[in-house]
Amino acid sequence: MIPEIRPRRTALYVPGNNVRALDKAAGLAADVLILDLEDAVNDDVKVASRERVCAAVDSGVYQPREIVVRINGIGSEWHRSDVAAVAQTEADGILVPKVESAEEVRMLVADLEAAGASPRLKLWVMIETPVAFLRAEEIAAASDRLAVLVVGTNDLINDLHAISRPGRAPVSTALSLAVLGARAAGKVILDGVFNDIGDKVGFAAESQQGRDMGFDGKTVVHPSQIEPSNDVFGPSAAEVEHAHVVVSAYEQALAAGESVIVVDGKMIESLHVRDAQRILVLDVAIRDLSDPSLART
Repeated sequence: MIPEIRPRRTALYVPGNNVRALDKAAGLAADVLILDLEDAVNDDVKVASRERVCAAVDSGVYQPREIVVRINGIGSEWHRSDVAAVAQTEADGILVPKVESAEEVRMLVADLEAAGASPRLKLWVMIETPVAFLRAEEIAAASDRLAVLVVGTNDLINDLHAISRPGRAPVSTALSLAVLGARAAGKVILDGVFNDIGDKVGFAAESQQGRDMGFDGKTVVHPSQIEPSNDVFGPSAAEVEHAHVVVSAYEQALAAGESVIVVDGKMIESLHVRDAQRILVLDVAIRDLSDPSLART
């Protein structure tokens, strides 16, 4: 049985203090919108931005996409008020930056429950520091409410005193640890942002690298990055067609009582069937997401 799959090919950060950006986001094709109260918002407008973002979430204009609010980090003066406010909205997720331990995850879950958050409000956490990457599995497995890990490569590179390079060799080990931790706990993981908006070739290469490593999608900072990210992290027409062939061959072999399945001259095992089923479920979910009749009002 394939679990419910939500498309998260592209998650766009939307500044919570930018009214024009918040309005424009309603017409963009990102699977996930991350309405940002942290890095994108200056200290003097954080409270006003919180009110604006919560109102935007509850307006319904972004449906049926997944709506996540990135709040200010643990220990900041805005954190608890952010948690309390988002807990009372119709947001799908609340994203907390710089989480470093399972204990912090459990504390966040307790705070959400104390604030009266609906069970449908999922916890998302960013892993951005060396200690967080080394504890990726511990963090991912800390709570069933935690649904998604988001990688923060900019902070990691800074903490490592490393240099950002094409191909991301300085942080490749950390990225692999993050994917391993997420998969060990059965959680979704999204790749970090690509800063150079004008470098389309570089963005495409980094997106493909993330897909090859096993990330479910990519966080992006500009609308121009949405379509190429969707293309990379969504199944291609050829992949969907092949998945149909694999599942059909499996069903025919099962009905005939055969134990050997061959597709295009290659042996097919149960793991190939499971992956084919996952691809087909994801393809349907993506097509459903693009259907305007499914938008909630």
